[in-house]
Amino acid sequence: MELIDKIKQKARLQNKRIVLPEGTEPRTLTAADEIISDGLASVILIGKPGEIMAKAGELGLKNIGKATIVDPLDHPNMELYIDMMVEIRKDKGLTRSAAGSLIKDPLYLAVMMIKNGDADGEVAGASNATGDVLRPAFQFVKTAPGISVVSGAFIMIHPDRSFGDNGVLVFADGAVHPDPDEKQLAEIAVATARTTKAILGIEPRVAMISFSTMGSAKHPMVDKVINATRLAKEMAPDIIIDGELQVDAAIIESIARSKAPGSPVEGRANILIFPSLDVGNVAYKLVQRLGKAEAIGPVLQGMAAPINDLSRGCSVSDIVSLAAITVLQASNIK
Repeated sequence: MELIDKIKQKARLQNKRIVLPEGTEPRTLTAADEIISDGLASVILIGKPGEIMAKAGELGLKNIGKATIVDPLDHPNMELYIDMMVEIRKDKGLTRSAAGSLIKDPLYLAVMMIKNGDADGEVAGASNATGDVLRPAFQFVKTAPGISVVSGAFIMIHPDRSFGDNGVLVFADGAVHPDPDEKQLAEIAVATARTTKAILGIEPRVAMISFSTMGSAKHPMVDKVINATRLAKEMAPDIIIDGELQVDAAIIESIARSKAPGSPVEGRANILIFPSLDVGNVAYKLVQRLGKAEAIGPVLQGMAAPINDLSRGCSVSDIVSLAAITVLQASNIK
């Protein structure tokens, strides 16, 4: 069974509610129809009900009537959400009038539904820029306890099944934070391990990547990775984490025995944590394009609730897959 099929199979068992704020966007509507048909989640669409149902009719969709449709301009929780917004942002000077304008924006309405427990996760970005999707999340949902940084993980499925777990590795951060400090890098490592276990169901083996292996080079950039490794181990002593490691020592057992004898990762890392966004983004694209790996993501992590951002060039299947992943993230939040 393909990995994404396994993810969907697990999602069907969770009974989670996913809000799609771009309710009239054609790919989103088609994906919503498929999510409902496949039983992956309960779907909440934001938009004018008449427009959504008319568009669904044009697209020949049969299941949209089973979705919960919320009109951003007229719904019973509007005053409650405004009160919550003012309370959360009172130190920033948010007025009731300003909150009243924001709550009519589907992206703000979606995060307030999550904040109030009326939805479990969000998938957006088919027609909105990343900054517009994430801004409401940062302001109102905020980060998970003990985590101060949001990052993006890519699930990489490599045709050579000897790498990672049967060809599956997770790379981070490849999408969000340009230059994490050592504490943030440690948090990214721990968050990625948790994401990996929640979505893929595999035991994390985390390699903190550098151009140095176990002191082979001296540089402040190496020191950052060394210190981040120590902090990550303190944060999550139950997770296998080691570094600093070059990529070959992280993923090839014979090289690990030579370069990093005694490493608990043992050259079998299934998670690679990169020291900066530069490195992480270049690495995932090289492995995707030259290594012929499939890249799924980015999966955003570190938020108090799962809010995932799509590429505006996404396909219907991308939206469906990310919704299933969001369900599993939501199921792992305590």
